[in-house]
Amino acid sequence: MTWSIRWKVMTGTLVAVACGLFIAGAMTIQALERQHLAQLGETLEAKTKLVEYGFQSLFGAGHPSPLPTQLQDTTRDLGNRAAARVTLIAVDGTVLADSAVRDADLSTLENHKSRPEVDQAFSTGQGHDVRSSHTTGERVMYRAVLMKTAQDTSPLVVRVGLPMVVLDRELSETRKHLFLSLGAAFLVALTLSVWLAHSITKPLSDIVSAARQLDAGNHALHIRTTAQDEVGLLACTLNRVADQLQTKIDELSEDRAQLLAVLTSMVEGVMVLDYRGHVLQVNPALERMFGISRVEARGRPCTDLFRHQQLNELVAIILRSPAHHQDEIVLPLTGRCLQIEASPAGGRRENEACVVLVFHDITDLRRLEKIRKDFVANVSHELRTPLTSIKGYVEALLDGAKDDPVASTKFLDIILKQSDRLNLIIEDLLELSKIESGGISFKKEPIEPRSLVERALSVVKPIADKNRHHLTTAIDSRLPAVAGDEGRLVQVLTNLLDNAIKYTPKGGTITVAATPAPALTNTQPFANAIDISVADTGIGIPEQDRPRVFERFYRVDKARSRELGGTGLGLAIVKHIVEGHGGQVWVEANRPRGSRFVVRLLINPGTSVSGSVE
Repeated sequence: MTWSIRWKVMTGTLVAVACGLFIAGAMTIQALERQHLAQLGETLEAKTKLVEYGFQSLFGAGHPSPLPTQLQDTTRDLGNRAAARVTLIAVDGTVLADSAVRDADLSTLENHKSRPEVDQAFSTGQGHDVRSSHTTGERVMYRAVLMKTAQDTSPLVVRVGLPMVVLDRELSETRKHLFLSLGAAFLVALTLSVWLAHSITKPLSDIVSAARQLDAGNHALHIRTTAQDEVGLLACTLNRVADQLQTKIDELSEDRAQLLAVLTSMVEGVMVLDYRGHVLQVNPALERMFGISRVEARGRPCTDLFRHQQLNELVAIILRSPAHHQDEIVLPLTGRCLQIEASPAGGRRENEACVVLVFHDITDLRRLEKIRKDFVANVSHELRTPLTSIKGYVEALLDGAKDDPVASTKFLDIILKQSDRLNLIIEDLLELSKIESGGISFKKEPIEPRSLVERALSVVKPIADKNRHHLTTAIDSRLPAVAGDEGRLVQVLTNLLDNAIKYTPKGGTITVAATPAPALTNTQPFANAIDISVADTGIGIPEQDRPRVFERFYRVDKARSRELGGTGLGLAIVKHIVEGHGGQVWVEANRPRGSRFVVRLLINPGTSVSGSVE
């Protein structure tokens, strides 16, 4: 059982007061009893002397020995005068006379020599005792003195006894009044202890209640007290502590929110480890990189969570030697390339940050670096090929072929073609550079899809007829106008048709179609765009090469591509022009054979869809 501090204070105070009152009452009663006994003893001593003096006349010199009846009468007379019991005892303990006993019963009294006061009187000349009388049964104070007679007889003992009935009655009354006083004092003490306990514990109870509310999260609560003592000082101190705690909590919450916002918004993955290599924190970017959740990651060893030998070795190295480390890893499942920067945080205890690892996804960077290297290599090769040819034929002319009209004409014709090819490459590169840098602005004019397709077909039709290709169209007449630069969009379709003609065997079919983009919802039959596709029945593009066909100078079959001509920049220009119009372009397989390029363009605002497919 747990007692509250109020009961402890009140009980302790009452016990202390009760003990004090009990001790004080006991000591007071003892003191009063000693005082009354002392007074009674003095009275008894005086009466004993008077009684002794009264007997001296009977045993004086020249007097005959008194008779028993005379002794009894004298003893009774002296007892009446002294208002006490008088007893005359011989040296052998025989009672010679007793004022409280009848004459006939005198011989039946016990021998009094063994009485303490009698024995003391025979030994020292006087004695006293307080006890209940064997004869009367009352509590009596006795005093005995040894009386020597003038005659040559043996000494006698005169004993005087005063009943203590009155004294006991007075002491009983005194005890009664004292107990009443002590009871009243105890009630007063009880009242004061309750008030004192309440006055002390009420502020403490308020403090406890406030502390519980603080523990529940109500940090704005203040303890109200008017006490000016230590309890009031404690309440004021707790109020200041609560204010400081609230300030610290607000600061920590703000810092935590800011840190959480930073970690959440970071595109880099962040992982924090303690000195044992256990994960303390990961951010959403890292969850996406490794396909894990924060709940399953926290508290687990890094080696168990990420089963990647290179990463685990890096963590082990920085845990052994706290210094900045950097490394790159490739994830086996996704193939993503991650750059890791590991920095020591200094914590050497459990749940303290010891190592912070930042993961940068550099997959696109490495891909762009590879594209750049391939681009440099392809540009060098594409420029070197015509230059080498031009240089070779010029050297042949200088070596004497210029003197042969037929050979010189042939060589000069080749030099001219290679120069045109070189010039075309340079022009495409410059145009592509302008488009990428934003140096070319595209118009935003309404263009009918049918007229756009017809203009492109008119450009490539002679070449298609030469190769006996079948050009077909499938254009939805309900299509609205698109917004864009007609000349640039014709260039896009011309490049796609030119590629289709080059990579389609003679007698193949090339189909140009224009349809609405797939519906977004059931209530919206057309998306805000149209799809223009160029499909052929040519050699097709392998699936693994499709994502890269729009890269500069990328060729699926390099030998065949150079044989057919072209700069290798046509599809890259197509991509940038389409994206400059806010559209998309991609390539997919054309079943059962060939390729299908799709250009998605935005519809011009304010136009409507109507008509039918032709």
